[in-house]
Amino acid sequence: MTKQPSTERVFSIFRELNQIPRPSHHEEQVANYLCQFAERQHLEYERDKENCVVIRKPASPGYEAAEPIVLLNHMDMVCVGMSNPLADPIEAYVENGWMKARGTSLGADNGIGLSMALAVLEDNSIVHPALEVITTTNEEDGMSGASQLSSDFLKGRKVINLDSEDYDTITTGAAGACLQFHRIPIKRQPAPGGKHRWYRIRFEGGLGGHSGVDINKGRCSAVVAAWAILASVYNEYDFDVASISIGEANASIASSAEIIVCVPSGEACEFVKAQQDMMNEWLREEYPDDPKMTCSIEKCDQRDNVIPREVFETLMGCLEQIPQGVVKMSETMPGTVETSNNVGRIVTENYHIFISTHTRSFVDNDMATLSKEIADTFAKAGAESEVVMSAPAWQENQQSPFLQLVSDTFQDVLGWRPHMVAMHFVLEAGFFVQHYPGIQIASIGPRIVEPHSTSERVELKTVDDIWLVLLELLKRMSN
Repeated sequence: MTKQPSTERVFSIFRELNQIPRPSHHEEQVANYLCQFAERQHLEYERDKENCVVIRKPASPGYEAAEPIVLLNHMDMVCVGMSNPLADPIEAYVENGWMKARGTSLGADNGIGLSMALAVLEDNSIVHPALEVITTTNEEDGMSGASQLSSDFLKGRKVINLDSEDYDTITTGAAGACLQFHRIPIKRQPAPGGKHRWYRIRFEGGLGGHSGVDINKGRCSAVVAAWAILASVYNEYDFDVASISIGEANASIASSAEIIVCVPSGEACEFVKAQQDMMNEWLREEYPDDPKMTCSIEKCDQRDNVIPREVFETLMGCLEQIPQGVVKMSETMPGTVETSNNVGRIVTENYHIFISTHTRSFVDNDMATLSKEIADTFAKAGAESEVVMSAPAWQENQQSPFLQLVSDTFQDVLGWRPHMVAMHFVLEAGFFVQHYPGIQIASIGPRIVEPHSTSERVELKTVDDIWLVLLELLKRMSN
């Protein structure tokens, strides 16, 4: 039996990638790297205006008649823990069978998958049909690369996407998603005179998480918690709000919040103790699965200006009307969220309050309807809304010969059969289905835990396993 190439070169390429800055919207350098890689291997390549790159390699000798195969990855990464993502290095290390990074995100999403694809291109001992290795840009923050692909950029209609993070699954579907930014205009006014005390209301310690796959896990959104305490304060106290800062990322469940308020001095002592105790008790009762989320209220320095109360009331009214969390569970996929909405961030800026909403659904019409209802709610309040990204849902036929071949390969190579799942997050696959009629996609990958965070890590054994599955799958598809 011929010995298969090891993953040594996969990890070597991954180390090379991690020396190249590649945050979303800044992929020029890694696109250059891919083009230079193709030139060194004497392979045909193409680069489009969005810096997406496709590298083409002819079939192994004797397999020219086989249908071409597409290997899909994205070149950008979410840069967490980096003060300067365009310069800060990624220092990877191995511990107890896992690869991690020191103080930053690792970039295994999707650097490991891309490294596998490049390693296949480089090794002429690997049997494969004609290959198109496509690497897209800005997958993590809008998918503008995939959305702008030309209809002639790809010829293949069978796609192996190496961007999955669940080692024991084949992802066969993904929800559509609509990311919107809303801006409520404000004209700040001077802080109230007289005797007032200023306080910082802080929520922290929440689990947060992905606003798609974690939306039904009982995690507390700091947006919901902040709304709850502000509604309570509004009903009981004469107060003003100077600033609001909630959430960390547009596509995440907010795990923290900071709100600066002032109250008349005579009500201050009661305000601090009553609200803090009430909120912590409410958090414990409502979110037992998010036990570290806490509320604290402490004195802070006076601010020069505040938000007009009518603008604050507008924000509160909008948040009360739009859904947050699970909207509908699927009737055809038990245990799967069909439609959801998440408010990711709320930030007071100089001339407006910024709010981001991320609406997801496996039913494109439902996603479009809910997104429009949310925008209409803000419009009635005088806000402007902007659709930043709208990606269609994607669903494969799990009984197709292509997906059965992928499943059979897992069984034969690793001795177990993966689950086929549709995930409540957005993938580029929806755009590929739009651009390339008849395309079929299977998404696989190694086990990557806590992506988009400084705790991101990839299990080395699963990289070895997926590599073997990929090589065998390419060989079988050559026949």
